Amino acid sequence: MSAFLFWIFALLMLVFGAAVIINRNPVASALSLVVSFLGLAALFLSLDAYFVGIIQVLVYAGAIMVLFLFIIMLLDLRGEKLRKINWIASAGGLAVAFALMLQIFSVVEKFPAAKQTFPPITRSTSDDVHRIGLLLFNNYNLPFQVIGVVILVATVGVVVLSRRETR
Repeated sequence: MSAFLFWIFALLMLVFGAAVIINRNPVASALSLVVSFLGLAALFLSLDAYFVGIIQVLVYAGAIMVLFLFIIMLLDLRGEKLRKINWIASAGGLAVAFALMLQIFSVVEKFPAAKQTFPPITRSTSDDVHRIGLLLFNNYNLPFQVIGVVILVATVGVVVLSRRETR
């Protein structure tokens, strides 16, 4: 992938990541998060991590965001009313963010490994899906099963809590 496309996808992620925070409507915020996830998937694909990129689209941009939108619509969240902007607090927040950025740059500048380039990644002979499957089901089988049970309990809990009782 060219550097131009990298910067396009990185800028896409930053803009829509900021839109997640700035939007006052929860549905628009969730949809901005979907676009940010798609930009991240494109960056994974540019790194030749095809499986991780596709899983990013299927799991996060697909299933998790559908669940978020379902919960937002189930709870009937409304958009936040516009308030008057506190300019002093906004200026203080920008000053703190700028100071943090300067601190990060000064630390990275003094870190010797930050000035070195990474060696090229060697191509593996085995498939990514095969290695991830072996890792999940050999080393992390019990946590994988526990997460499945927790998600099942959460789904049953949402259905029970959202059920309306007739009297």
